[in-house]
Amino acid sequence: MSCKGIREALAQCIMRSDCVLKSDPPRSPQECLKEHHEELPEECQLLRKSFFECKRGMLDMRFVAMSSI
Repeated sequence: MSCKGIREALAQCIMRSDCVLKSDPPRSPQECLKEHHEELPEECQLLRKSFFECKRGMLDMRFVAMSSI
């Protein structure tokens, strides 16, 4: 299982957002994601949540796999 597709969709969404395109002074996508995520469009916020849930799921699977050893 990989979160790559969600990550790429999130990155594209952030790059198209007003947070990156119209901020003054200019903001990086990373800054928008970490410090201004509440300003992102709903689509980006949903992708952000999906990405973090995907990453959490991958960590949970590692824990399950390790505990069965």
